[in-house]
Amino acid sequence: MMMVMMGRRRFHVFLLVVMVGMAAAGARGDGEYSRNDFPTGFVFGAGTSAYQVEGAANQDGRSPSIFDTFSYSGVTDGATGDVACDQYHKYKDDVQLMVDTGLEAYRFSISWSRLIPGGRGPVNPKGLQYYNHLIDELTAKGIQPHVTLHHFDLPQLLEDEYGGWLSRKVVKDFAAFADVCFMMFGDRVKHWTTFNEANIFSMGAYDIGMLPPQHCSLNLIFNCSKGNSSTEPYTATHIMLLAHAEAARLYKAKYQKTQKGQIGINLFGFSFVPFTSSSEDAVATQRANDFYLGWYLSPLTFGDYPAVMKKNAGSRIPTVFG
Repeated sequence: MMMVMMGRRRFHVFLLVVMVGMAAAGARGDGEYSRNDFPTGFVFGAGTSAYQVEGAANQDGRSPSIFDTFSYSGVTDGATGDVACDQYHKYKDDVQLMVDTGLEAYRFSISWSRLIPGGRGPVNPKGLQYYNHLIDELTAKGIQPHVTLHHFDLPQLLEDEYGGWLSRKVVKDFAAFADVCFMMFGDRVKHWTTFNEANIFSMGAYDIGMLPPQHCSLNLIFNCSKGNSSTEPYTATHIMLLAHAEAARLYKAKYQKTQKGQIGINLFGFSFVPFTSSSEDAVATQRANDFYLGWYLSPLTFGDYPAVMKKNAGSRIPTVFG
């Protein structure tokens, strides 16, 4: 995974690689690893999403998300998040397992549907209580809470009302949701992620239909009832970038000075190398990097999409930020 923290004109890329330390252990020849094989300050942690672990999907005021609708559609062969790991009720046991495992951080997402069931408007007291209790338990046990605001689970109400991440209306609602999270939890949370694996979400949800809200038109892997694989991934990405920028701007202007935290976006890291030393393969490799990572990194860093994307996608890719 790749976490991108945006400063004024600088950015820091934190690449979490599972095999960090292999070279050191290999040099010793013993095949054993310890914390000493990792850089000073390296944080060991684990990550989940709300829908993967919380359960209690129909309890205490939570409304359905697009992931509920997706799982109930039958595409997951009957697997749902209705109970999952039941972290909603067993968070103390889970945090103790983290302590026993030696974790130093826990990255989890906040279910927008649990905290603000209407997508906008009143905060759900029970949802607020749950996240406060979870964060308090983590901090009491010396585990850093790392919070993700969107992990593939937009409230279904907003999907039904205006099309979710295909409408710019969601930018305002996402910023309001983020504002509540910063206000209520920012005194203890110092690490914020706006979107989990945004590049995977745009492709999975709006190109091949493997993620909610399951849009696709090619039907190569999944059969979708709606969507346009040629245009919607570009639209959804553009709107998510706008929403990320709005939330990050809000945090930096209103909360960062007092809360002293960081905010970024999470991308799934791909690695491409040329098949041969030919210039043709070098160009193809760069094009792949641009379409999978530059798609997000270039706008965040330089304010625009890669030139090859604009050339190939033409009018299908939005060009105006703001």
